[in-house]
Amino acid sequence: MNLNERIEALTKLGTLLQKEDEAKQAAVHLAKLHNPWFTKENSENALHTIATEFLNKEKLEAWLTAYPNLDNKSSAPKSVGLVLAGNIPAVGFQDVITVFITGNKALIKLSDKDKYLIQYLISALNKVDERTKDYFTFVPMLKEFDGVIATGSNNSSVYFERYFSKKPNIIRKNRNSVAILTGKETKKELKDLATDVFKYFGLGCRSVSKIYVPEDYDFIPLMEALDDYKEVMDHTKYRNNFDYNRSVYLLNRLPHLVNDCIMVLEDSSPLSRIATLHYQKYSDLEKVQKDIEEQKEQLQCVATQLNLSPIATVKLGETQTPALNDYADGVDTVAFLLSL
Repeated sequence: MNLNERIEALTKLGTLLQKEDEAKQAAVHLAKLHNPWFTKENSENALHTIATEFLNKEKLEAWLTAYPNLDNKSSAPKSVGLVLAGNIPAVGFQDVITVFITGNKALIKLSDKDKYLIQYLISALNKVDERTKDYFTFVPMLKEFDGVIATGSNNSSVYFERYFSKKPNIIRKNRNSVAILTGKETKKELKDLATDVFKYFGLGCRSVSKIYVPEDYDFIPLMEALDDYKEVMDHTKYRNNFDYNRSVYLLNRLPHLVNDCIMVLEDSSPLSRIATLHYQKYSDLEKVQKDIEEQKEQLQCVATQLNLSPIATVKLGETQTPALNDYADGVDTVAFLLSL
């Protein structure tokens, strides 16, 4: 398949995903049974984002303008191993798309937490164009490959770096996202921030897990905005985490704010427990920028209404809708694949 044919196949998949489809609903149902964090709403949200942000023809073509030599690629397809993450529904599909759009073949090692949605997406792509079957193989273990993209935790990355060291690779570790507030945010902006915090139960690398606030920050409007998501407490696993972590904070006498669905705790770490949002106070924005620069290897997104150039930022409410060129860890995956 040439580049235009691959773009057309992905576009057809995007159209299919936006229709009622029994196979899609079956995959969503199985995903929820297998992994309770993958609720019907979250899986459908993820598939909708994939359809509208990743599988839109205009957005695909705009993305690829940065790689003018891609259409002239004449070398034989490379076999690219993909070790996919499973923290949120279908999170690894962006890597799958990238391998396919560059004309390479994906050897896919699924996460045990996300077995059904990725398989459904590949099956649906095969349905709209049978020629795509040659581009994807599911494997229990990676053995023969020309390059690899492996996503995991800080612990698993140590193993990945050793195991894949002899091949070109991208190894991804834990990442978190932060927001910088001024205290002048509108109610809508705080509600948008709440979406960044709660979507996918805060389990994604693009989920805001820490906020920077001014020294005299009034937390009441923020806590009210966050309380709009109190329905998350209907989810058994989230509630269990909330209750356990609240007990830990109380037993250790850690001061914290709490509403009906989340605890807000003063802590400089960008990594927070489930049902917890960290905050750090500031008196000087330059120090915040310096702090972010020092932690850039741990951060995926910085959300704010401020202009912090040269630091790349997104608006509040936009962390969970990445574009095709919002590469994990900031590493250009297409450029990596073209270099194989």
